Amino acid sequence: MRKLMVAGNWKMHGDRALAGELAAASRDAATARVDVELVLAPPFTLLATLAQALAGSPVALAGQDVSGHAQGAYTGEVSAAMLAEAGCSHVLVGHSERRQYHGETDEQVAAKFIAAQKAGLVPILCLGESRQEHESGQTEAVVGRQLATVIEAAGAAAMEHSVLAYEPVWAIGTGLTASPEQAQAVHAFLRSQIAGRDVRIAGLIRILYGGSVKPDNAAGLFAQADIDGALVGGASLVAADFAAIAAAAPN
Repeated sequence: MRKLMVAGNWKMHGDRALAGELAAASRDAATARVDVELVLAPPFTLLATLAQALAGSPVALAGQDVSGHAQGAYTGEVSAAMLAEAGCSHVLVGHSERRQYHGETDEQVAAKFIAAQKAGLVPILCLGESRQEHESGQTEAVVGRQLATVIEAAGAAAMEHSVLAYEPVWAIGTGLTASPEQAQAVHAFLRSQIAGRDVRIAGLIRILYGGSVKPDNAAGLFAQADIDGALVGGASLVAADFAAIAAAAPN
């Protein structure tokens, strides 16, 4: 049985006061649902604050991005080793906003995935299609290509120590959400792509859904066979909502 994961991506939001409030709520939620793994991905500036607030709790920290380089003259970038030292155990890789606004290519995402694992971090590899791609029936072609690029660069075995997150770009911050059945179909496709390389790893890897996940739709998503949790955006900034999403996981 794959343990469900609920990860909160705060994006470019938050301050120390909010971090303290959300850390306390997350600790309580983790105590209430020990069968659900909680991960918080705040801005870099709040990692130290949260690492202290979450010390001794099972709630994990994730960076929102990572450099594909170990060190060097790359002003503004943060290496995987730096994230690990700051208290992170996970990191988002290839988030749609990084791909869209910063022009990250599949190859750059693969380099970040590899760099994260070399430093001992678990990459949460984000995959997803745009609205145009979705409406033109290209979903499987797009997410399949994004996944294959990473597998070819890192090797199929590397997928065992990673998490996937399907985030349809058309459902992020738009209020639109893929139906549980639509999301399940894509998750099943992604799992089948890994099974084509390694059946054992395909059965182990967790695939999260990210796209306007809220307390009122979480249970329906979590009930699907291949949806192993959520990558939560805006709702992760509301303590009660994030806790309710974690509580929606089936017992």
